[in-house]
Amino acid sequence: EYYEHIWKSILRVLQAFALATILGVPLGLFMGWKKTFKDYTFPVMEVLRPIPMLAWVPLAILMFPEREMAIIYLTFLGSFFATALNTLLGVESIDEAYFRAARCLGAKSRHIFFKVVVPGALPFIFTGLQISMGFSWFSLVAGEMLAGEFGLGYLIWNSFILVQYPVIVIAMVTLGVIGWVSSALIRFAGTLLMKWQSRESTL
Repeated sequence: EYYEHIWKSILRVLQAFALATILGVPLGLFMGWKKTFKDYTFPVMEVLRPIPMLAWVPLAILMFPEREMAIIYLTFLGSFFATALNTLLGVESIDEAYFRAARCLGAKSRHIFFKVVVPGALPFIFTGLQISMGFSWFSLVAGEMLAGEFGLGYLIWNSFILVQYPVIVIAMVTLGVIGWVSSALIRFAGTLLMKWQSRESTL
């Protein structure tokens, strides 16, 4: 049963994290790339972002008849904003000289986007993904405590009700270990995709 809780939580986090990455990274790139697009989308994000995840719980339960979808949605919210905003910050941190150089060499907009914007924002994207993964686990546990029937968050809350304090500690340590491993995997993927950074450091 303990391993079933772990597996259920991992599946939920993977689904929510993948969805947050697929939506958050392109949104952040386009917000940084096109000022007009940012002017419309950024205020909406800034209104929604400060709303605590727990405040979304009743609405999530109403929007999604299945509890499983409600928990994934809550977990997604926790990671989406971190991914999008860090990606936006990455694009805005790119030196304007790179854009001017690309235009002087005759690069078209799509070439600038894929050859300058995306590589330039990658360090911030992977930093955002690590933060996003931490938010995913945080949001997941809160969602499972309130709406779940399986998962480590549910296990912690159920053990508290049953006065099984050693189980609570074991589940907390398990969350810490799994969270550390997942962040380490993201850092490893970032190292593989940004080998040019290692070469620059060596030089």
